[in-house]
Parts: sequence; structure tokens; C-alpha cells
Amino acid sequence: MNVLAQRRFLKMNGLGNEITVLDLRGTRLRVEADDARAIAAQPGARFDQLMVLHDACTPGTDAFIRIYNTDGSEAGACGNGTRCVVWAMMADPVMGDPSRTSLTLETKAGILPARRDSDLVFTVDMGVPKLAWNEIPLADPFHDTSRFELQIGPIDDPILHTPCAVNMGNPHAVFFVDDPCAYNLEQIGPLLESHPIFPDRANIELASVKAPDHIVLRVWERGAGITRACGSGACAALVAAVRRELSERKAIVSLPGGDLTIEWRERDDHVLMTGPVEFEHEGVLEAGWFEAAA
Repeated sequence: MNVLAQRRFLKMNGLGNEITVLDLRGTRLRVEADDARAIAAQPGARFDQLMVLHDACTPGTDAFIRIYNTDGSEAGACGNGTRCVVWAMMADPVMGDPSRTSLTLETKAGILPARRDSDLVFTVDMGVPKLAWNEIPLADPFHDTSRFELQIGPIDDPILHTPCAVNMGNPHAVFFVDDPCAYNLEQIGPLLESHPIFPDRANIELASVKAPDHIVLRVWERGAGITRACGSGACAALVAAVRRELSERKAIVSLPGGDLTIEWRERDDHVLMTGPVEFEHEGVLEAGWFEAAA
């Protein structure tokens, strides 16, 4: 029997970004790529990102989170998933502490302070964006990552071209367009995600700046595909728009699943993400899920 069988999980979402939360604190258990794919294959536990809680690694933090995409690959950050974890650690009857109004979490990408703004709305400090070509990373040394050479389609009439690159825990390439819905993201997304310019693959964003304080966004997430919302993608879009002098440092980012408030704080360069979460149901991981996937 798989060692994860019968472990309790929470099924949640952040603006329709499907999140499963699994608490492995107090154990030495780890989720392997095959385990993540097996869980994602089940309708009741299906996720865009699986947020797995482990005991804290760094003094002063409350938990370490490993993040898995649908294909079993690991992500460095997930803003919507982090908000779901914060809710779980404050409000869930089993793993929550209702006296808490703030937490400090850690992922592969770094330390993420978070606070509760209301019962279902939370703010996560997503940290300082990485903008250098080798931090994103890109395969070639572009001096200006706010506009780097990449296009898809005919050379003389490309479908998309000249994105802005940002790392918000994950690599992102933000293309500015008039209408994000006018593009076949199902076809374009996989090609761009795995383009040789991105050695670690990349999330692909189609962004339209409607006003200095309003951006409309669609996202193809590496390892997960099209999602209804992407917190790190919304952060990347705001940072990219500011770098292009298209928006203010605080804006509403509208995704298919709803709105996030994103602020790129001038005093310390940190990016703050504010938005809601929704609890759907709880369940247990069944042994048969892992056996069927073996």
C-alpha cells in the first residue's frame, strides 16, 4: 500500500485555480512525481497545484510547502495555493489555529509572509521579482528582459512577439496583446512553455492593459496548462506592465476566475497579492488511486 493512502486532504480553489492541500507535517513522508499524477487523475482530488505541507525548515517560519503541478513536476511558487494553505492553517478544524492572523511560509522560491484580511480574503507577500536573464532563467544573456527576442508564427507577421520575462518564484513570459481571448492559448501555450529559450520551461501570460490600474490576463501554466487563475502570473503581469510603463504599481488583475489585487511596493520592491479562497470539500487519499497509476 502506498504510504500516502488514507491521508486526509482538502480540496480548495483560489479564483477557480484548483488546489489540493495535503498536510505531511510531523512525518518524513514525501510526495513523488508519480504520486502527484495519481492524485491529480482523481475527480475528487484533481488539482492545478498540489500544496504539500512539511515541517518548517527555517527558524521563524510556520511550514515548508512543496508545490506539484498536474504533470508531477515541482513549482517554486503558487500564489492562489499559498492563500489556500493560509486559510487551512487558520480555519480548518483539524489543521487550523483560528487565533492566528498571520503566518510565514517557505517554498523553494523563498519566504512568503501572509496575513488574513477577512474570513476568506488573504494577502501574500510574494517577494522581490527576479529580472536578470540568468535569474529567470533565459538560455541567452539578454541585457533587457523587459523586451526580449521571442516570437511565434511567421517571421514577417508573428502571432506573438517580444515578451517581458519575470521570475516570481516561477519563470514567466508576459506578452502584451489587445485581447487575450483572441488567441488559441491551448495551441500556443505548450509551444512557448517548452521553447529552448526557457531552460526550466515557463508560464505564458497574455495580458491586456485596460487602464493604468486594470489588467486582463490569461495564463498557460507550465506543467498544468490553462488555469482559471494564476497568482504568480498575475504578479508577473503587473511587474511586466510597470516595467513597460503601461500601468501603475498597484492594479486589479482580472483572470477568467476573478480578480486579484496586485501591488509592486516601491519602498522594498516586494510584490503583494490579495484575493479570496474557497473551501470545496475534504477527503482521504485512497490506496487504489496509486495502484491504478502504477
